[in-house]
Amino acid sequence: MPTTSARLLALLSLLQARRDWPAALLAERLGVSARTVRRDVDRLRGLGYPLRATRGPVGGYRLDAGTRLPPLLFDDDQAVALAVALQRAANEAGGLGEASVRALTTVRQVMPARLRRRIDTLRVTVAERTTDPPVDSGVLMALGTAVHAREVLRFGYAPADAPRRVEPHHLVARGGRWYLLAWDLDRDDWRTFRADRITPRIPAGPRFSPREVPGGDVAAFIAARFSGSDGTSPGWPCVGEVILGLPAADVSPFARDGVVEDLDPGRCRLVLGSWSWTGLAAAIGRFDADLEVVGPPELAAAFARLARRYAAAVEGTPAR
Repeated sequence: MPTTSARLLALLSLLQARRDWPAALLAERLGVSARTVRRDVDRLRGLGYPLRATRGPVGGYRLDAGTRLPPLLFDDDQAVALAVALQRAANEAGGLGEASVRALTTVRQVMPARLRRRIDTLRVTVAERTTDPPVDSGVLMALGTAVHAREVLRFGYAPADAPRRVEPHHLVARGGRWYLLAWDLDRDDWRTFRADRITPRIPAGPRFSPREVPGGDVAAFIAARFSGSDGTSPGWPCVGEVILGLPAADVSPFARDGVVEDLDPGRCRLVLGSWSWTGLAAAIGRFDADLEVVGPPELAAAFARLARRYAAAVEGTPAR
């Protein structure tokens, strides 16, 4: 049987994972008797955790929000996950790096030695970091508050500090940057704004009833917008098909979200998307192989356009 302290930690972790726990199920998960569970619940109450017994056919317990902060307890996996998340936040841009470092130091100081050794051997390095200016934590708080309160937000938007009025809907992290997804009242359309370019202005505007994001999926809508589409339909706005003079095994690792079909040992079919036809033609050209355009005609025209430009660059004459 685990020690009392370890058992209390496991019990608290379970109680935080879901709203209501039948007493019998807690006893089963902890491998103890129902009587031991009752005693451990009383111990947690003595430490300040607001545990309430629930009525019903089986009876159980619920961890309610308290009026004061009791001791924070994490099991091993939770502690390591927290340390990894803070390390990642400290390495990424976005304005929270310094605060993440201080938080990680604080958490590490209260960990037992065995957990400190675990997180000290686990170092997280973010390979892709943006060089954009960091976002002030006060700006993030102002944006998050406006989203939560459903209040019209007024702000200046760099570089010209142009005034904007929006209905803020979601604060989104993508590629090391923070974005605000909002309905632009002056342009009558959805817009994404980089948080590092926003200067909130007061007072806030009136409350609003939130609109539904097209498609209902914020992540999919943002991804579509960054792919160059209007966000109402998934995928790239320009999708083409070619046959490459390369084996599928050589193409697949570099096809991103494209579809690669093996035709024979030296050829494959590639279906790929991009934000423009010219961009798609250039992306396919990087495979450095003979190719046949299957379609559509816009892709063939983009290859012809690039061919003229490349030939003009070799000859040193302007392309027409």
